[in-house]
Amino acid sequence: MFNWFNKSEKKKEATFDYSSIVVDMHSHVLPGIDDGAQTPAESIELIRRMMSLGIKKIIATPHVMADYYRNTAQTINAALATLKAELENQKIDIVVEAAAEHYFDETFETRINEGKLMTMGDNYVLFEFSFISKPPNAVQVMQRLKELGYKAILAHPERYPYMNNDQLRNLRDWGVSLQLNTISLTGYYGKDVKKRAEQMIDEQLVDFISSDMHHPRHAEALKEALRMPYLEKIMFDYPLKNVLLK
Repeated sequence: MFNWFNKSEKKKEATFDYSSIVVDMHSHVLPGIDDGAQTPAESIELIRRMMSLGIKKIIATPHVMADYYRNTAQTINAALATLKAELENQKIDIVVEAAAEHYFDETFETRINEGKLMTMGDNYVLFEFSFISKPPNAVQVMQRLKELGYKAILAHPERYPYMNNDQLRNLRDWGVSLQLNTISLTGYYGKDVKKRAEQMIDEQLVDFISSDMHHPRHAEALKEALRMPYLEKIMFDYPLKNVLLK
């Protein structure tokens, strides 16, 4: 079914899980507000599968996009309340919090200046670029985030084909942390993304890892990622920052 996995890598049995990182800090498990889970039942299915792989805490990060997912603190917190009620009803014991995955569009800088960002932990802000091109004002906006006391996290940089490791290193110099999608290491998004993900790990350019969970196919890929040598390398060869969010 999942032909994007390398057959030789699939032979390796997983000998660990995600319990050492504790927190999955990028997911779309809140019901009905973006392209992730659409119902509480779907949310619960994804959360159960994440828990079975050792995740102890989930930070849901629904999309905030000017033209498509016009989420606000109100819509996000309402969906979180719905999910928490269902978790309690089913007696599922896991901490779920909410922040957002902010799209770097024409409204992002305005949201920053107006204090309308959804943050996690110690004022961390998760954001994503376009998959087509880097915004020309990226460095200036990163400067502004830093001036206001935010800690920026760029989501899945391995998926931006126009960015190389030197550019990612430059962003880190501006105080931006980098979050790798765990399932990139399986080849889920293609061979080129897998290669970029591995290169980032080789050059120690990863600060956070997470599932970017949307649906059961991602859950299956998250499980398969545990067989990947590069996931073992990043989880045990140098410290990740996920635990700072527990």
